[in-house]
Amino acid sequence: MIAPAMLSRAQGAGDFRGLAPTPPMGWNSWDGFGPTIREDEARANADIMSRRLLPHGYDIFTIDIQWYEPGADSYDYRKGAALAMDEWSRLLPAPNRFPSAANGAGFKPLADYVHGLGLKFGIHMMRGVPRQAADRNAPILETTYRAGDIADRTNICPWNTDMYGVDMAKPGAQAYYDSVFALYASWGVDFIKADDMSRPYFRNAPEIHAVRSAIDRCGRPMVLSLSPGETPLTAAADVARNANMWRISDDFWDTWPALVEQFTRLRNWNPYRRAGNWPDADMLPLGVLEMGRRKTRFTPDEQMTLMTLWSIARSPLIMGGDLRKLDDATLALLTNDEVLAVNQSSHDNREALFGDRKVGWTARAANGDTYVALFNLNDATTPVPIELARLGLRGAARVRDLWQRRKIATAHDIFGPTLPGHGAGLYRLSAI
Repeated sequence: MIAPAMLSRAQGAGDFRGLAPTPPMGWNSWDGFGPTIREDEARANADIMSRRLLPHGYDIFTIDIQWYEPGADSYDYRKGAALAMDEWSRLLPAPNRFPSAANGAGFKPLADYVHGLGLKFGIHMMRGVPRQAADRNAPILETTYRAGDIADRTNICPWNTDMYGVDMAKPGAQAYYDSVFALYASWGVDFIKADDMSRPYFRNAPEIHAVRSAIDRCGRPMVLSLSPGETPLTAAADVARNANMWRISDDFWDTWPALVEQFTRLRNWNPYRRAGNWPDADMLPLGVLEMGRRKTRFTPDEQMTLMTLWSIARSPLIMGGDLRKLDDATLALLTNDEVLAVNQSSHDNREALFGDRKVGWTARAANGDTYVALFNLNDATTPVPIELARLGLRGAARVRDLWQRRKIATAHDIFGPTLPGHGAGLYRLSAI
């Protein structure tokens, strides 16, 4: 257990929350490519993202796990694989997969390309020090310490064999993390997805704090995202002092039961959301997934439920599908600017209705209008009525359907659209 003083102290200089004043929006390679993405695939997705998603606010382009693994070829991790690494115990992009990284260039050429498209560049990192470095007892940059000196061989990720934990009580431990982030800063990294962090949170808190400190010292602003969840609610104060976004569940994939579970998690985390601190319901598994093998299992109605819930609860919006195969329906779902405005600029968001597998959330627009999201979690089509008084409205209100982008009704005392099973609606109500 960690001393309360360590958990309560603020981390770093300045307020990193200013780097993410609204929920981050972007694309991540995991859902579409797992650990296998190559540079040509990355550049092609970045090109499409810049043209089709950036105009709507999606600006963070992230390479997910095992970019340092030369032989990654499936969603399964190769135990004991030889990793690309420099002489100072720091992982490097595998040059057979990222040719521009050769001769010590690292991710800088790819980051420069992404920046040239108007995007921010993000990468995934695992908690800890490479086992390969610790087992070789490789040196740590600008210290007399070695990777074997700081490795915690008992604190190991249960699902990936690449790393040992770092014992932050050991001399050289913070210097190791500082050296890693100095390298990332030299590449031009803007966003870090730090994995194997949030579960179990309190065991890993010293390394979370170390990452926060290393970012603050590296000389380059970086948005910090912690994975995976479920982050415990008891860690809400500490995680808010250290990260911009944090996962509230394990990996979220495209099944209806998993989507239903996110309603409770987002309700529970709602009091802890504020500008710069975003509880993260995980990526949007839409479009073509799993190395091109399949399309999302979500029905069109379930896809609308997903986007509506993430928007009204102000979760980060990170697209996961292969953008090279982006179809018109998925593009329309991702780029409805009236819906995205709810995610990016609403306030006073809260759950206002729960029962009979019917859920309602409400929020305020900048001009005082009321947003309401209604969800039918039942299998059959049914009305989902909500009293205007629950939304803070009296009398009548004009109703605009944000998905259809048109006025649909005038509501008096009760608004009760009929929604398909597993479906949702998102509306803007203006008092009359």
